[in-house]
Amino acid sequence: MMAEGPFAKRPPHIWLEPELPLISVHSPKLLVLLAALAVAGCDRQAAPDAQPQSSTNPCESDGVSSLTGEFDISSRGAEIPDFTVTDPSKKSLRLRDLKGKPLLVNLWATWCGPCVLEMPVLDKLGVDYADKLRVLTVSQDMAGADKVAAFYTERKFAKLEPWLDPDNNLGFHYETGMLPTTVLYDSQGKEVWRMIGAHNWCSPRTAAMLSETVGK
Repeated sequence: MMAEGPFAKRPPHIWLEPELPLISVHSPKLLVLLAALAVAGCDRQAAPDAQPQSSTNPCESDGVSSLTGEFDISSRGAEIPDFTVTDPSKKSLRLRDLKGKPLLVNLWATWCGPCVLEMPVLDKLGVDYADKLRVLTVSQDMAGADKVAAFYTERKFAKLEPWLDPDNNLGFHYETGMLPTTVLYDSQGKEVWRMIGAHNWCSPRTAAMLSETVGK
């Protein structure tokens, strides 16, 4: 399915959140709702089951090495959006308050296989760069606080926290139409680059991509 308008950048075939019905674009009354659903597009790069296999080192999990997202610098210099995210306990966090330290914002969803596959390596990235970079994962699950909380409880991540954006404000802002989408901001809150699709955050390429912003 392909929608016209602000999400036209995304590829012609996307996954929609399984719980939500497919909607015909021929009904004008449903166009607004369709646009809301469009942001739920999920990158289809991954192993067939799109689930990480057990491994002591997340960098060695099945499928991780094959993740190759699209590197994009077309929005370099853009200001970090003035949005607030929440967690399942209703704690809030304003993104612009995070200036002062480089920030990596990752949009994901519990139903998105490639998103789930890259989460452990994102967590390792957060651990490895703890003093230089904050890794902020923001769920795009609609009304998914319970799902996200359960996911984090099961996975026991060292650095990642269960932030939520159920209205998909960040998804609309970035207009990639793809999950996962990850955006790097420098300490001044200016966009450096974005990764559209899942990425192997353990790769040597990652260190090179981060070096300009966070150092070696």
